[in-house]
Amino acid sequence: MENVCKRLSCEAVNEMDMVDYLATIGLEPKLIRGNEHWYTSPFRDENTPSFKVDRKLNRWYDHGERKGGKLVDFAVEYYHCTVGELLRKLSSNLNLPVPEKRSANFQPGESNHIVITFVKPLSNFALLQYAESRSIPKEIIQKYCNEVSYNNGGKDYFAIGFKNDLGGYELRSKYFKGSSSPKGFTHLNNGQSQLAVFEGFFNFLSFQKLHQNSKMPETDFLILNSVSFFEKARPIMEGYKQANLFLDGNAAGRKFTNYACSLNPTYQDKSSLYNGHEDLNDFIRDQATKITPALKNKRGLRF
Repeated sequence: MENVCKRLSCEAVNEMDMVDYLATIGLEPKLIRGNEHWYTSPFRDENTPSFKVDRKLNRWYDHGERKGGKLVDFAVEYYHCTVGELLRKLSSNLNLPVPEKRSANFQPGESNHIVITFVKPLSNFALLQYAESRSIPKEIIQKYCNEVSYNNGGKDYFAIGFKNDLGGYELRSKYFKGSSSPKGFTHLNNGQSQLAVFEGFFNFLSFQKLHQNSKMPETDFLILNSVSFFEKARPIMEGYKQANLFLDGNAAGRKFTNYACSLNPTYQDKSSLYNGHEDLNDFIRDQATKITPALKNKRGLRF
């Protein structure tokens, strides 16, 4: 057990998106200003949000406690455990005891909180154009995603919505990246013996694009929607004969790929498909920029 624990390092945990992680334990921002996500402090009872997460830096700071840090620092403080206990629990897929809940201070409508107001088939031109800018064809984005209207802080917006197994949505547009509660992973079960695993749904859609004009591999799909759900999804992944990992090519994605492959031979690293790119979507977008000029030049057009 100790060897497994060491494989999921502090560095790997700190690479997880903190806003996503807080959502998995039921903590939602009360106010969002750019990269700053404000929460009522999880460490005490309060009415005015004083706990801030800078999503760009992936750091937190509690103004009331006058302390902050990375995700590991938060988890140790929140669960009242040691770093070793935290990593051991996460690595063995055991749940940490959640501290006694604070009294509810937030009332809907008082501050920023994403509320889904309407879901319909995706047809908005701006959203379809955004999908196209990421090299996802209309027929693919419309097959797997919806057009979601939502209210955030008393204002109405719309976005591409990808539903998770708990009923929440990953929300994306040209100007917004977020999610509604409850947050979780998405498992598309087709009854196959193999599973293709992705971090985000645009990478899953990119996989569909790659096989649009060829035979789709016989596989089920798992979209984590955040690597913070990796441990919760392990029972599903390890229930397959083979789990093919198409995780991001950044530091966090590589760490979790290496970690998974060290746990069980079920896991197979398939990131060589987009080697040298941030992720699978980055790869197909790069391919599109190379193909499009070639086609246009063939037709006698100049740039």
